[in-house]
Amino acid sequence: MFAEENGLKGDPRLQHISQSIRVIPHFPKNGIMFQDITTLLLDHKAFKDTVDIFVDRYRDMHISVVAGIEARGFVFGSAVALGIGAKFVPLRKPRKLPGEVFFEKYSLEYGTDCLEMHVGAVQPGERAIVIDDLVATGGTLSAGIKLLERAKAEVVECACVIGVPEVKVMTQLL
Repeated sequence: MFAEENGLKGDPRLQHISQSIRVIPHFPKNGIMFQDITTLLLDHKAFKDTVDIFVDRYRDMHISVVAGIEARGFVFGSAVALGIGAKFVPLRKPRKLPGEVFFEKYSLEYGTDCLEMHVGAVQPGERAIVIDDLVATGGTLSAGIKLLERAKAEVVECACVIGVPEVKVMTQLL
């Protein structure tokens, strides 16, 4: 989806990125095909290409907030924030942030969880993107969007490296 819509179809970087992602069957439970991005991070070129593709997309979109979902969204989100000159806002699991937080509960493909964001981290009207490593059901990204919208930010787009069930590299939403 992302590749065709953004002129990346046939881009050799996408194939290299896709090939650098290890699939681990039946983790964390039976029936889940876990998409392990740690092998992508070990490949300097694949990691750089991943970040570069996102930076190229968001560089001229006047994004002031990159919100990364714990934990792997921190890796990509912080690098993209630096690349486009935006602030990075971590969206964390419960009880990891000190001080006042917004929280949002959501469902996963194998359970439930919650995300939190510091109150005051995002100002009304700021343009934001949400980044994570993978989208499966969309529940985590949806929780991230709701947190940012609660702070009255304009969520421009969500971005993930991997889309499941058909492993698609560089998936975008919205």
